[in-house]
Amino acid sequence: MIIDARTARDTAARLMQIKAIKMQADQPFTWASGWQSPIYCDNRISLSYPQTRSFLKNKLADAVRDLYPNAESIVGVATGAIAIGTLVAEALNLPFAYARPEAKKHGRKNQIEGYLEAGTKVLVIEDLISTGGSSLKVVEAVRNHGAEVLGMMALFTYAFPLAEENFRKAQCQLHTLSDYPHLLEQLEESREFDQETLKLLSTWRENPAEWQAK
Repeated sequence: MIIDARTARDTAARLMQIKAIKMQADQPFTWASGWQSPIYCDNRISLSYPQTRSFLKNKLADAVRDLYPNAESIVGVATGAIAIGTLVAEALNLPFAYARPEAKKHGRKNQIEGYLEAGTKVLVIEDLISTGGSSLKVVEAVRNHGAEVLGMMALFTYAFPLAEENFRKAQCQLHTLSDYPHLLEQLEESREFDQETLKLLSTWRENPAEWQAK
């Protein structure tokens, strides 16, 4: 669920402006899930642009204040959301930790890094939601640690029905700054891509699990 339509449009426009949106129809990206995609949203690029970085930080922090005023700690999903999660925690003056989808295989074999007390009310921060699989592994890890997950906030979601179903099953509420439908609106408005490319992007989202580059 997007926080609000204006924020969704503004976020998509800013990500486009810094070229965080990458298109490779002929050589599609392969996700961890095995899905192929002609488009990739690399939100980590925003960290190199102070104005965009501040915009994203402030929007997330404001949303936490409004939606989760009782949050006691922020947990970022490694590795993509460590930086933005830290920035949000700093803005809110809250403790921060980060968690991996899987525990490390060496050293202390930690899955959660940082101090997180059992019983703490946690808001999880993610940068990008595709199927939601790896993000929800972090939610599970935080819950297994004994903390209470209030919900998750992310910069962007592809808004796949599968992801929505996964979050529903995990009983984890998700809010995002922007999503794929609003990104498509901005792409069409910008006229950066032709109608054939826009149609391809729409078609891909209809069945991403089966989509193959021609």
